[in-house]
Amino acid sequence: MTVLGIETSCDETAASVVRLSPDGSAEVLSSIIHSQIEDHQAYGGVVPEIAARSHVEMIEGVAARTMTEAGLGYGELDGVGATAGPGLVGGVMVGLGFGKAVALARGLPFVAVNHLEGHAVSARLGARVDYPFLLLLVSGGHCQLLEVRGIGDMSRLGTTIDDAAGEAFDKIAKAMGLGYPGGPALERLAAAACDGSRFELPRALLGRKDCDFSFSGLKTAASRIAQTLTSDQDRADLADAVQTAIARQLSERSDRAMADYAERHQARTLVVAGGVAANGSVRRVLEETAARRGFGFIAPPMAYCTDNAAMIALAGAERLRLGLVSDIDAPARPRWPLDEARAIADPVHRTGRKGAKA
Repeated sequence: MTVLGIETSCDETAASVVRLSPDGSAEVLSSIIHSQIEDHQAYGGVVPEIAARSHVEMIEGVAARTMTEAGLGYGELDGVGATAGPGLVGGVMVGLGFGKAVALARGLPFVAVNHLEGHAVSARLGARVDYPFLLLLVSGGHCQLLEVRGIGDMSRLGTTIDDAAGEAFDKIAKAMGLGYPGGPALERLAAAACDGSRFELPRALLGRKDCDFSFSGLKTAASRIAQTLTSDQDRADLADAVQTAIARQLSERSDRAMADYAERHQARTLVVAGGVAANGSVRRVLEETAARRGFGFIAPPMAYCTDNAAMIALAGAERLRLGLVSDIDAPARPRWPLDEARAIADPVHRTGRKGAKA
């Protein structure tokens, strides 16, 4: 099963060809990503209109390069998968429209892929990961714990009630004047810390026994402290304190979810995916937490933690293998929860005109 994947949900224009073998192993034949970091740096974050226009300009060339790198023609594909949401809807529409056009022109089956489902399967690009598994999906826009029983079969155990961990990293980094993208810059600065423990940062939801997250209080407190700092060492120590606080909360909630998950499953694996999974300190703390619970720990290769099209191609291939083909009029969705039934029945955030949010 050889599938072309297209990803344009935020500020990367990406295309990839992935081959899914009968035994479930995946081979990335090509993966091309055009980053828009330079386009957005002056604004300190992603500007949706600029992102969408860049996707329009780049998508055809990126797709052509990935097909060339794979050594294939469009006629040798078995299907096309494209991100249909969630994300910045202007950008999503660009990649979704391009993917549909390729499918129509070549008479190929088309799959509208949930971007979050792509992250959910991304660890399978680097290792054998059998279903079911416990997933911590932690990125700039999402932070949630899910039980993953298979493609399209996931249950939410916990989610953020306000900000995502990646958003906290980026907003605090911006308050510290570290530029964009903030998360990696904050991690580099934290490496120079001497004593991050001297900064006392709030710990959220300590009285609750669920698996939800909250980072807004941490974000506000750290941003206020950042305005008072006068030396590079102070800034490095604060960066370390922030990184430690975020990793601690992710660890505490994941530990609680693992305890619940272990009561119902013999196979015990914690998969951590999303852009924050690229943070070395976060990975290390979560791996130690998983080991204490007797869970295996798997994270995607670094190249597949942040947004990429290989994960979209793999999710598309897994769906095609099950006969889950999308209609050609599948819409672009700014919101698209993985556990949509619970997001509607038990919403953490108010359902708006964009739909339910996980």
